[in-house]
Amino acid sequence: MQKKTEAFARLLKIMDELREQCPWDKKQTMDSLRYLTLEETFELSDALLEKDMPNIKKELGDVLLHIVFYARIASETGDFDIADVLNTLCEKLIARHPHIYGDVKVNNEEEVKQNWEKLKLKEGNKSVLGGVPKSLPALVKAMRIQEKARGAGFDWEHKEQVWEKVLEELQEFKQEVENNSAAEKLEDEFGDILFALINYARFNNINPEDALERTNKKFIQRFQYIEQKIGEQGKQLSDCTLAEMDVFWNEAKKLGRS
Repeated sequence: MQKKTEAFARLLKIMDELREQCPWDKKQTMDSLRYLTLEETFELSDALLEKDMPNIKKELGDVLLHIVFYARIASETGDFDIADVLNTLCEKLIARHPHIYGDVKVNNEEEVKQNWEKLKLKEGNKSVLGGVPKSLPALVKAMRIQEKARGAGFDWEHKEQVWEKVLEELQEFKQEVENNSAAEKLEDEFGDILFALINYARFNNINPEDALERTNKKFIQRFQYIEQKIGEQGKQLSDCTLAEMDVFWNEAKKLGRS
């Protein structure tokens, strides 16, 4: 514990020195840091997907630096400091875990989640869904909305019901396409398909964001293989037919499986 405490104190000292002496750090505000924080968060997400432990360690440090930076800026205006941040977090964790720090009994993870959402409502949240950030990417937001609704007891009973809903939404979308419906209507029905698929992924313990990102990476790797092979022939993609590109695509698939 002492080693961890000393390391954190060292970071706080360096942050103070940078804020007081470095021209760039002195100039930063919460607004200017916001987009950099988003970038660091996505870089951490990339490292987590790759299961790259050295890079995860590095990116966690970058995110932690931003937390300390925001707290240092707030301390200059007298709003709060890093101690307030940490103590507020500790108090919330204790209050949200009465099965650990109180006399509440739970039997499983699902009951823990349900208690968590009930406690948030008691703390003043007007809606179970009120805590879902508006700026979350739509796919992640859909997953969080569904998880929170489940925590409140609003959910399908069996995953077979969810799959039936997926098929129903697919049929409705197909019908609108065949009817040459307006783009807004098609978009609405397509959104319903995605929402239902995300629900089905959740029932199968699949994180849809991770699944889609893995497919993105897989497509990039295969497409870049096509570019490489065509380049080795001294040609451009525009010089090739789809059938020619398909040959290299299938090669890339076989290499990926092996």
